[in-house]
Amino acid sequence: MIMRTTARLFVAAVLSLGLMAGCATTGDDAQSAAEQAIANAKAANAEVAAMGYEWRDTGTIIKDAEKALADGDYDKALELANKALAQANDAKAQAEAENQKFLDRTAGDLDDSMAAGAGAGSDSYTVVGGDNLWNISGKSSIYGDPYQWPLIYKANRSQIKDPDLIFPGQNFDIDRNASSSEIDAAVNHARTRGAWSVGDVEQSDLDYLAK
Repeated sequence: MIMRTTARLFVAAVLSLGLMAGCATTGDDAQSAAEQAIANAKAANAEVAAMGYEWRDTGTIIKDAEKALADGDYDKALELANKALAQANDAKAQAEAENQKFLDRTAGDLDDSMAAGAGAGSDSYTVVGGDNLWNISGKSSIYGDPYQWPLIYKANRSQIKDPDLIFPGQNFDIDRNASSSEIDAAVNHARTRGAWSVGDVEQSDLDYLAK
């Protein structure tokens, strides 16, 4: 009887240790998955930041993921990291789409009706569906350089609240008398603007208008 009881206790102890080891392994796997997800999100966000298309909230979400990781909440850390990665991927797709639009327009691949608005050298431009300041500025009939879009923003500040949000039918004045220093300032702002979010007015844009 004593031998049987001892054997049962031994088996129970082995099973208990096995379960504990299994939990530890699962915890390690969850931690590793969260760490890798955070690393992926940070790398993707750094890439879009270099392109000037970082979304304003992505960096904050990554920091929250790192905090959750430090607190041992691996599921939350993984969820937040994946959310940040998705935002970074969306931002990259947006940047690539905008650049492709510009390349298509300069190559003359788009239908003339989509490149509507102003004639060559016109002092005004009427917004059509799908337009944004980046592609308007890149049109050969406007500035031929998408990075000069802040000039349009500044010249039409009375009707543009958020430069990332314009509407079909708006009629913009096109500044044909900008000095070289004003053009340089516009291009510099476009390249160093930082993170932005549609529907919000960024402080960096307000600072540019104040110059």
